[in-house]
Amino acid sequence: MARIIAENRRARFDYFLEDFTEAGIQLTGTEIKALRDGRANIAESYAAVEGREIVLINADIPPYKQANRFNHEPRRPRKLLLHRRQIDRFIGAVQRDGRTIVPTKLYINEAGRAKLEIALAKGKKLHDKREASAERDWQRDKARLMKDLG
Repeated sequence: MARIIAENRRARFDYFLEDFTEAGIQLTGTEIKALRDGRANIAESYAAVEGREIVLINADIPPYKQANRFNHEPRRPRKLLLHRRQIDRFIGAVQRDGRTIVPTKLYINEAGRAKLEIALAKGKKLHDKREASAERDWQRDKARLMKDLG
C-alpha cells in the first residue's frame, strides 16, 4: 500500500482532470529523507515543459533538519521521470490543446520510491465551479435524505 505524503485537493475544484499518469521524480538524498518524514506541499505546484523534458515547478519539500549545510533548495525545479512516449503525449497536449499538467498526489510506493501522480487538466470557468459545488451539495443532501428514510 502506497503512503500518501501530499495531495492537491484544490486541483479537482479548479480543473477538469483527465489523463492520470504515475511519474518518478529526480530527488537528492535530503529531499527523499524529508519526504519519508512526511513533509511536502504540492498545492501550488505545476509541471512545465522545458525542452524535451517535463519539470515539476514550485513543489515545496522543506529542508531536512539533520542535513545542516548539505541541505537542498526547498522549491527548486525537479525533473519528472517518464517514458519518452508519455513525455511526447504530454508535450503535445500542452502545446496543441492548451492543457496544463497538474500534480494530484505525491506518495511513496511499495518499493520505497517517491512517485508523483500527474494529470492533464483543462481549467474550469467560474460557472463550472459553481455547478460542481451545487452538484456536491445535492449529493450530500440526497445521501442524508436516503439515510433518514431508509
